[in-house]
Amino acid sequence: MINRDELLDRFTRYVKIYTTSDEESETFPSTERQFELANLLAAELKEMGIKDVEVDRYGYVYARIPSNIEKDIAPVGFIAHMDTAPAESGENVKPQIIRNYDGGKIPLPGDPGVVISPEENPILKELSGDDLITSDGTTLLGADDKAGIAEIMTAAAYMTAHPEFKHGEIRIAFTPDEEVGRGVDHFDVKKFGAKFAYTLDGGRLGELEDETFCADSADVICRGINVHPGYAKDKMVNAIRMAGLFMTLLDENTLPETTENRQDYYHATGIKGMENETVINMIVRSFTVDGLKDREKDLERIRLQVLEKFPGGEIEIVIKEQYRNMKEILDRYPEVLKTAEKAFEKAGIVPIRKPIRGGTDGARLTFMGLPSPNIFAGAINMHSKKEFASLQTMEKAAEVVLHIASVLAEA
Repeated sequence: MINRDELLDRFTRYVKIYTTSDEESETFPSTERQFELANLLAAELKEMGIKDVEVDRYGYVYARIPSNIEKDIAPVGFIAHMDTAPAESGENVKPQIIRNYDGGKIPLPGDPGVVISPEENPILKELSGDDLITSDGTTLLGADDKAGIAEIMTAAAYMTAHPEFKHGEIRIAFTPDEEVGRGVDHFDVKKFGAKFAYTLDGGRLGELEDETFCADSADVICRGINVHPGYAKDKMVNAIRMAGLFMTLLDENTLPETTENRQDYYHATGIKGMENETVINMIVRSFTVDGLKDREKDLERIRLQVLEKFPGGEIEIVIKEQYRNMKEILDRYPEVLKTAEKAFEKAGIVPIRKPIRGGTDGARLTFMGLPSPNIFAGAINMHSKKEFASLQTMEKAAEVVLHIASVLAEA
């Protein structure tokens, strides 16, 4: 059904396009370079014969494939994001293909010190014999989420090339800035026009996810008093030291590197400043709002402890809501998950139902009136130089897109 070579060609072309987003930017999208991929995708969609294609001023790509059946069924959407995480470089990505993976270590040629090993990645045991794609070790790969884009594009190409494949109306969207938490800030749900949608932004084969973290950001602003260091005795309050103590007092059992499954965490993502003011950028995650507030109370207790040591300083913690657990809404739409489960069954896949220790565009879209669970796309070790993807897993994800369309048409 899916042309594997076409899928691989699309994916390896897309990952070479530099689309890293920038969390410090005040523009939308956060980087102008995301338009390069947006415009390319729009052009390819038009080449397929899809006439209703748009790249709007915010960098969103919208497309519509008309229904080819007489039955009146609700439009379904498929969504993936174009940006890559700023945690590692996404510039000059050089993908390599390991055909018929033999189960051993995978050295990455750009950096001899970077090796993908089965010991660190037990999932590799399941992928023996697959064709794997990695970067050269100097950048991330960008399978998060260009694998999802390639899968949707390849499925769209199949639909348009095979009029005998029956489907209702299909809506497609590619979003910018998902990795910096702004992916749907300007998403037009009404214009998109789908009744429900699926993001293809997951990992291993079989993942079907309807539950995400609740998420807030927390900026810890430490304000001190700067004085010339030669005359600073009993006068200076060093905000850098305040921030350092704050970091030291974080509970080591409540960090990403020490938690798993349904455990909450807080996490410092950046620190910047001088003696007079230093800011720690943090994120807070829990599957419940109550858990989220408990972690934020922890930060408040630490704030007071630091001020005991630095009574002349000030610390302000600015909390901003990012997204909430989409399960709260998706539980009201059981048919959306049932459709996906039937599509998985058609593809011969056993669904893996588990909560996402993260978020997707679908989390916010669900609360914006577009129920959007998440489907596997094949990216493993996201945001890392050791990121990789299985071509066979990607092929199955593209098949699931087609099966969802056919399940709805047959209902």
